[in-house]
Formats: sequence, structure tokens, C-alpha cells
Amino acid sequence: MVELPEELRTRPPRNPSQQPIARITIDAYTRMKAELKDLTEVGRPYISERIKIAREHGDIRENSEYDAAKNEQGLMESKIRKLEQMLRDPEIVEAPTDADAVGPGMLVTVRPLDDDDPETETYLLAEHAEEKADGARTVTTTSPFGSALIGTAEGQEIVYEAPGGSFRYVIVGFEPHAG
Repeated sequence: MVELPEELRTRPPRNPSQQPIARITIDAYTRMKAELKDLTEVGRPYISERIKIAREHGDIRENSEYDAAKNEQGLMESKIRKLEQMLRDPEIVEAPTDADAVGPGMLVTVRPLDDDDPETETYLLAEHAEEKADGARTVTTTSPFGSALIGTAEGQEIVYEAPGGSFRYVIVGFEPHAG
């Protein structure tokens, strides 16, 4: 069982009809909390200072520095709202420890079958895009590629449809992501 931080242990129980906002590992929760803290304690003051300096350059209607700082502020505030929403009431899930087939929380190594010079690629199959693994790109279980990976085994071929066409891969291997 995962040891939950105090703010999650002491939260009121969820109503039976209420769904969690996100299903994430404790590793993702901790990383997202740190990112939120950094954005609010360091990012906000930094952007405010950039806006203040840009305003001092005169007319803000034709000030590209001011426009750039305001755009960056908008993107940062959007990221802050997204993190706050996800951290409000997440369901903490445990990363798998062993499996016979690919599932969420697995690092999956695949090789493209249609490339002239195929190189293996490693992905973290996750329930949420905020999950991360060093050296691997994250693919969600709801994406076309992610849903094609679920339940597969080593040596199995998959095909999935995406806006760019049909893509074929072979599963080279998979293992639980230790976090």
C-alpha cells in the first residue's frame, strides 16, 4: 500500500457517486505538487517583474516585451489551474510490480515495422499525461496508440490508426515503471 501524504490521508471521503479528478501515482502527485509550488512561488513573481519592466518601456500597445510577458503569464496561470484541479481530489494508484501483459504504469519498448531503419522506442503507458518516466515518452491509455498497447505481450504486433495513417509496431518488451 502506498503511504499517502497527510493532506490526502485527512481529506473528507469522496461521495459514492463522485469520480476522482485524476488517477495518478504518488510519484506524479509529488512531482505535480512541487511544480505547482514552483510556479506559484517563483514563476508568478518572475512574470510580474517582467511585466513591470516591460511597462516601464512606454506605450504597452506596441510593446512586444509586454505582450510576450502577458502571454507567458496566461500560459502559466492555465498550468497552475490545471495542476490545482488535478491535485484537489486525485485517486492515488500504485504502479504495477509485475504483469503478463501491458497495462497502465508500464514502460513499453516497441519497434516500428514500417520504417526503413527502425530503432526501438520506449513509452510510459499512463492513465494521465502528467505521469512521467526518464528516457520515455508518455502515452495515455485513451490515445489510439495507448489503447492498442493495452493487453499486448512481448513479440506481439499492433496496428493503430491515427490522423497520419496506419502505424505498425512490434512489442519488444515491457516492465513496470518503478517511479
